Amino acid sequence: MLLRIFTEPQQGASYDDLLAVARTTEENGFDAFFRSDHYLVMGDHDGLPGPTDSWITLAGLARETSRIKLGTLVSSATFRHPGVLAISVAQVDQMSGGRAELGLGAGWYEAEHKAYGLHFPDTPGRFDLLTEQLEVITGLWNTPVWEKYDFAGKHYQVSDSPALPKPVQQPHPPIIVGGAGKKRTPALAARHAAEFNAGFRSVEETETLFKRVRAACDAVGRDPGTLALSTAHTVVVGKDDAEVKQRAEAIGRDVDDLKANAIAGTPAEVVDRLGRFAAVGSTRQYVQIMDLHDLAHLDLIAAEVLPQVS
Repeated sequence: MLLRIFTEPQQGASYDDLLAVARTTEENGFDAFFRSDHYLVMGDHDGLPGPTDSWITLAGLARETSRIKLGTLVSSATFRHPGVLAISVAQVDQMSGGRAELGLGAGWYEAEHKAYGLHFPDTPGRFDLLTEQLEVITGLWNTPVWEKYDFAGKHYQVSDSPALPKPVQQPHPPIIVGGAGKKRTPALAARHAAEFNAGFRSVEETETLFKRVRAACDAVGRDPGTLALSTAHTVVVGKDDAEVKQRAEAIGRDVDDLKANAIAGTPAEVVDRLGRFAAVGSTRQYVQIMDLHDLAHLDLIAAEVLPQVS
């Protein structure tokens, strides 16, 4: 199982904070650094110094790291025009030497849309946007150099586009689709994604989602084995119970709740928990780290967990 560090900067983080985590991620041998794509704090945090834009952040990290994959879990289809997003991701892919990955979803957090004047359609409308965005983005990337791309949809129209720039990765950077939708989400993943993410679910729920997306692959004639399956959870690890409790309290969480609904405990407990997700098909775990100043936490996970699950 690959371990990927996953951050939530809208809760309060500067670019320098994220850079420190990304560098520690790379130095410790983790596979990737991912961040959420949100513009508003959640819960009772103050959110200072304020949100940072995902793709601007990743462009900076592309030049200040050398090995780790860089991506979003996930960018919202309501935030950016697909033509602009295709250019941004392709440029980050170039700047990183082919290390960008695009997690793309329908969006859900209405408050951040109101806070920054962004349109927030209803759920079917957001999925319509996501569907067309996946078509446009992959269409632009897949169009051969010197050829033009056109798209006529309900929400987006693209005419006579040179479909530039091209990303380094071919045919294009991996696309990650995730969620618990019963029909549209599995169908979109089967058609467009390199990876399906079942985030923040129990082992049993994760297994159900994985079965659903495999069935969607079969329905369109795709080998389900070509679609990577991943999970994401808040992770709290301590060398002993006292340190686990200390780290849980630092992020305002109860240890028992974390053990029941996330992944928490000593390294041995965490390895066992990860193994249960691996047993139902997960090959990548997004390790959600909420305290971005506790770099020793990453050191411990790298030393005591990573070697046992890789």
